[in-house]
Amino acid sequence: MHRPPCGGRAGPLCAQAHTALLALAAPLFLIALSSVEALAHAVAQGDKGYIQEISGVHLIPFVYLGAKHMVTGYDHLLFLAGVIFFLYRAKDIGLYVSLFAIGHSVTMIFGVLYGVGVSAYLIDAIIGFSVVYKALDNLGAFQRWFGFQPNTKLATLIFGLFHGFGLAAKIQEYQVSPDGLLPNLLAFNVGVEIGQLLALFGILILMSYWRRTDGFWRHAYTANVAMMSAGFVLIGMQLTGYFVASPTL
Repeated sequence: MHRPPCGGRAGPLCAQAHTALLALAAPLFLIALSSVEALAHAVAQGDKGYIQEISGVHLIPFVYLGAKHMVTGYDHLLFLAGVIFFLYRAKDIGLYVSLFAIGHSVTMIFGVLYGVGVSAYLIDAIIGFSVVYKALDNLGAFQRWFGFQPNTKLATLIFGLFHGFGLAAKIQEYQVSPDGLLPNLLAFNVGVEIGQLLALFGILILMSYWRRTDGFWRHAYTANVAMMSAGFVLIGMQLTGYFVASPTL
């Protein structure tokens, strides 16, 4: 539906122009975040050194590391925000979040226990693609472009599997001792779920407040375009890192 550029109201910066600027600024903000090693997926040297020095069962530290990883993992949170963007009922939110949790729990545990060797760059690029996919889904792009709606539940589960491989790749960077590996891994997964619930709680508070405003439906399109742009930026950064880091290219 076409609207006048400033909604018929004068002002130095109309709401649509403001949200468009936010859409352009979001990817740049992500680039700035990704340059800080301690944020998102980068393994902090202090955490890595501590894990490498210990052996045996240490449940609390691994719960903490799992929660920290999820709360600071902006690509996971972007996807999660996209999943619940248009979900209003607690039952639906619980279902989709559970599918995502099942997916990333299975592949995280499997990937670490069996030493699945995957490129963290390529997995993170797929995670970036999951953000793009969810934003396009929220925009109704698949119905307009291809005339069908993908199974959103199945897609959430499948992308959850890829997110789990991303977690597994990061855990392997810790070089965890095989002594007590399974209990520590389960504790890490518990931490991930705690971090996910904390992040989800914060996202839902913000979304609930936003949905009560008159601007939600006006700016929902722009918000998802910003999310999609951020996903493309994440894909570009990870593919660049892959080609730069590859010794054969």
